[in-house]
Amino acid sequence: MKRTSHLIAIFAIQLSVSLASTQAQEAKREPMVPEQGAKFTPVQFDTTGDGWVELGKDDFQRANCDEATWTWDGPLVHCTGKPVGVLRSKKKYRNLEFVGWWRHLSFAGNSGFFLWTPDNALENLPPGRLPDAGIEVQVLDTGYTEQYEKSSGKKATWFTTHGDIFPVGRSKLKPFPPLSPDGSRSFPKGNFSKPSPEWNFYYVRAINGEVRLWVNGHEVSGGAQANPAEGYLCLESEGAPVEFRNIRVRELP
Repeated sequence: MKRTSHLIAIFAIQLSVSLASTQAQEAKREPMVPEQGAKFTPVQFDTTGDGWVELGKDDFQRANCDEATWTWDGPLVHCTGKPVGVLRSKKKYRNLEFVGWWRHLSFAGNSGFFLWTPDNALENLPPGRLPDAGIEVQVLDTGYTEQYEKSSGKKATWFTTHGDIFPVGRSKLKPFPPLSPDGSRSFPKGNFSKPSPEWNFYYVRAINGEVRLWVNGHEVSGGAQANPAEGYLCLESEGAPVEFRNIRVRELP
């Protein structure tokens, strides 16, 4: 009886220590969306290793904008926002990761990265039009919500300004939750974008039809089963001045 009681006591102590250890580990884990007032440590990305290439003027070509729409200054490209259109990479990409800094130069600016844009979405594309295929990684100023609600008289429920991802036109994608009301967009799990004229940092990983976005170090949105899952990387001109800089790409197997 004494031996049984002793074993029970030892087991109780071990269980207590195990539970305490598990609770400590859980406490160290940060949720994707921190509770109100909680701290959240962003992920740091090293883009100086093997395979990373910085893209500049010689790596892009005009798809349908005016010559003056895009102006390069070293690793920085300035976009007037007019006319609507895109600047596309000369190279096609399939599996890749890329980073880039962006900032809007006016309140409520609109822009974006287009990923996996196919040839037939860019051929003979007139000025004032965007490609009708590709995966858009949205680049919206935080003031866009206020402007939309004032001008439309409606609540901004179908988009956010913190990194939506969605398929454009003929392209397909199964967005990750949380979703927009109609299910077409992957909404961000947290709000981490900074307002104009502050710089924002995007890290995008796109592999085998799956795309994920980190905004200022925080993973927020994505999707899978993209079709097509190969194409050009585009920068979007959509009515307002915006700047991109230090766009770096690493191709993956």
